[in-house]
Amino acid sequence: MTKIAVVSTKDRVYGVNKSLELLGINPVDVKNVIFKPNFNTADPPPASSSMETVKQLILKLKEMGAKSITIAERAGPANTSEVFKEKGLYTLGEELNFKIVDLTAISRNEYILKNPEGNHWKKGFLFAKIYDEAECIIETCCLKTHMYGGHFTMSLKNAVGMVHKKNMTELHTSKDQRDMIAEINGVYKPDLIIMDGVITFVDRGPMEGTRVEANVFVAGTDKIAIDAVGVAILRNLGTTPEVTQGPIFEQDKIKRAVELGLGVKSLKDIEFLTDSEESEKFVAQIKEKLAL
Repeated sequence: MTKIAVVSTKDRVYGVNKSLELLGINPVDVKNVIFKPNFNTADPPPASSSMETVKQLILKLKEMGAKSITIAERAGPANTSEVFKEKGLYTLGEELNFKIVDLTAISRNEYILKNPEGNHWKKGFLFAKIYDEAECIIETCCLKTHMYGGHFTMSLKNAVGMVHKKNMTELHTSKDQRDMIAEINGVYKPDLIIMDGVITFVDRGPMEGTRVEANVFVAGTDKIAIDAVGVAILRNLGTTPEVTQGPIFEQDKIKRAVELGLGVKSLKDIEFLTDSEESEKFVAQIKEKLAL
């Protein structure tokens, strides 16, 4: 059983704070934290992480006793350094005293080849050592669809930014793209994921799409549960045929992640934590979609 916090709110500061309060965990105390946002471009949320969410999460991690915080990310197709500048990340780093690593600016030696048995990558993939060797990994992701073969992009897809850009051509041209995304997640384990679903894309994505207010934060430690809940939310809002069809746990990415033993296998493995009657109603709608 995994605990998933669901908070109905359009207030990102409240969403971060209440998610952490409901989960009641502190995986960062006296640890060096590597923080993974979603900055593949600098477009406004949900195309990329809200800087309000990023800032509040960093403030909370510091309050919870993190020894150090480093944001490590690779943008794509946009230039990573330019994305960081446009998002105001360097300025925030100076203000809150955290480190920033541009994963496109580090050497090949700072990546390690991962080639798990039975994976769909031709020769494996290059995974950033900073994440491979991390003492603690915290992630924040967006809630949206993906029109370039990913179908949806939430917590599982967020791991793609940890892989070297030279592997992206193979990923984006493969019929097994969604299985390959799940397989990246098999080589590491995050300690906390917070999904900002204040604004979603219900079609197209990841850079632009039809924007809908979902006004929700979803948080936990289980990527399968996070994505399954996210798909249920998209279905509730009305989304693409690819995201709508079939049982949620039969969606390619989720199904492969289950096969790899990366988290929950069904709705019955999830315990929902809520903060209000509104959130409870939201969860009831999620459960209805997950049960199909």
